[in-house]
Amino acid sequence: MKQKQVIAEEDFLYLQVSEKLENQIEHSILKIGEKLPSVRGLSREQGISISTAFKAYSDLENKGLIEARPKSGYYVKYVPKEFPIAPVIGHEHKDPKKVKVDEMIAMVYENLKAEDVVRLSLAVPAPELLPAAKLNKMMAEALRRSSDSCTGYEHIQGNTLLRKQIARYSFSWGGSLTEQDIVTTQGCMEALFFCLKAVTNPGDTVAIEYPTYFGIFNVMQSLGLKVVEIPTNIGTGPDLNYLEKALDKMKIKACLFVTNFNNPIGSCMPEENKKKLVKMLAAKEIPLIEDDIYGELYFGKKRPVTCKSFDKKGLVLLCSSVSKSLVPGYRVGWCIPGRYKDVILKLKLMHTVSSATPTQAAVGLFIETGRFDLHLRNLRKALYTQCLRYTQAIAEYFPDDTKVSSPQGGYVLWLELNKKVNAFDLFQEAMEYHISVAPGQIFSTDARFENCLRISFGMPFTKEIDQSLKILGQLVSKKIKGK
Repeated sequence: MKQKQVIAEEDFLYLQVSEKLENQIEHSILKIGEKLPSVRGLSREQGISISTAFKAYSDLENKGLIEARPKSGYYVKYVPKEFPIAPVIGHEHKDPKKVKVDEMIAMVYENLKAEDVVRLSLAVPAPELLPAAKLNKMMAEALRRSSDSCTGYEHIQGNTLLRKQIARYSFSWGGSLTEQDIVTTQGCMEALFFCLKAVTNPGDTVAIEYPTYFGIFNVMQSLGLKVVEIPTNIGTGPDLNYLEKALDKMKIKACLFVTNFNNPIGSCMPEENKKKLVKMLAAKEIPLIEDDIYGELYFGKKRPVTCKSFDKKGLVLLCSSVSKSLVPGYRVGWCIPGRYKDVILKLKLMHTVSSATPTQAAVGLFIETGRFDLHLRNLRKALYTQCLRYTQAIAEYFPDDTKVSSPQGGYVLWLELNKKVNAFDLFQEAMEYHISVAPGQIFSTDARFENCLRISFGMPFTKEIDQSLKILGQLVSKKIKGK
């Protein structure tokens, strides 16, 4: 028992020292090329063991913040502040329109399973970051515990254990729920579909942010909806002043926003903006569909709150899943539909009857045992490190005028390239090198953002990833030079 306590204390100490040094690097107290104390020196300076000092340096090295030079010691490698500035999203007015799904999307994602393609276009966790063996054990345990081995239909509202665990997790984002408030779905997209269908009719207009995930366009199109696109700030999310003016000008039936770590630009709405948004929409009795699929993947010390936590009228319909945080293939999602719960249940009964029994039960058990908490801590740490490494490589290999976002969570980087670069053309050229990226055109309804690119850092940073980013940078440089 004492040994476990000592190990836990050492882990806590090395993270404390690592964070302190990282903060000094970020604020230029420690500068590029500056030599750091030796491991023994750091041990004496901080009053920690040599092994703890070594772990602190290893953590910073994994993040790409420092480097070990043979027979010389550790040095500061780069400073995040010196990265290219984040891109700015233009505020161009667009009238409501019927959504058109660009053929480019099909081309970008037609080779999803090709083994020889480096898929920088996929905003999902790499298989090696997922606890497959533990999930298999949970699945076997779920089947063993079930009286019918999970062969029967699940309750229409969803697996009770799973809904209880989701309700428990709601406390981390300011919610106060019970299992009765939650309806499970086949992934987050089905949750969005049900929620949109519950609050709109064909021909209605829905406000969405732009750029945004192209899957949302598909849902809009399938429901016969029009959209009005709200410009999104890379740091603060949807422009609420623009939205307020749009609400006064036209009849908007609902809003759909990804409030935490938007895909593709990674924006996260500040808490005060979320409060303002909920209050603004509540005054007009307009529902807000909140996609919070990335909410648990934060890089800071605290999970961002949701708009749902400020909802007093039941007008916020929160949607999420474990597809980005635990296991994409299980298709376990849910919605918290507020006053629209009965409508959602009727829609679910008509469309799917019930969600898959074994996968819901397995995920519920995985969360209940505490394994989900541990997995999330490891995943967040890995994604943060990967984000830094990818950004460092982009800063090194891409032209100096490249602008790149600095997300505080999620999976993606948004790049703004030189105006001479057409991102879809770049995608096609990159595929000749078996590198897949997501061109900016697929994240708006009319192929805007021609010189923008989304790159996912879901895969661990390897020599292959480094080489792929180097090739991309070279292709961009050639396009700028007109070659």
